[in-house]
Amino acid sequence: MKSDHQIQKDVTEELDWDPAIDAASIGVEVHKGIVTLSGHLSSYSEKLAAERAVERISGVRAVIIKLDVHPPGALLDEAVAEAAREALQWHVHLPADAIKVRVERGWVTLSGDVDWGYQKHLAERTVSQLRGVIGVVNSIRMHEKAASPDVEKRIEEALRRHAVREAHHITVKVEGGTATLSGHVDSLADRRAAVGAVWSAPGISAVIDQLETRP
Repeated sequence: MKSDHQIQKDVTEELDWDPAIDAASIGVEVHKGIVTLSGHLSSYSEKLAAERAVERISGVRAVIIKLDVHPPGALLDEAVAEAAREALQWHVHLPADAIKVRVERGWVTLSGDVDWGYQKHLAERTVSQLRGVIGVVNSIRMHEKAASPDVEKRIEEALRRHAVREAHHITVKVEGGTATLSGHVDSLADRRAAVGAVWSAPGISAVIDQLETRP
């Protein structure tokens, strides 16, 4: 089991390794495997990249984000809203005009209805990469759709295909379009991958994550 000092060293080196992150702007603290990131960044995309970088480190039990986003040369909300609408409309995997955008002081709120869980998260990732965005509130809903009878089996097969380590230690239960994941994974990155795989299943409208990360 890694010491807090070793985890801090690994996290710091991973942040420095990732070219999408200005590691010099981020402070790293670790207590009992829980990593706290603090500092000021120039984009929301960089904030997300820092969170994902920490999740890749073994031994990390949880991540606390205290990172502020201060884009240089702040854009008007109208410009951010227009860029977000165009990005969503031009994305081939998102339904044109189905997603509504509202921007207030750099915070983007998404609403509307889509057919697939992955579309909800894809829309959020799409606008997260834009200049001037400080944060994203995802209020997109899904059209109700019955899950197939073998959806649990298909999700388990997807977890194995996606190379989620220890996939055989993850239990999947589906009731009324809600998938519940329980069991243990080796890292927060594996946990994120498992949840992402479930969102791609047809008929899944909600995911309850009860996975635990091994220390």
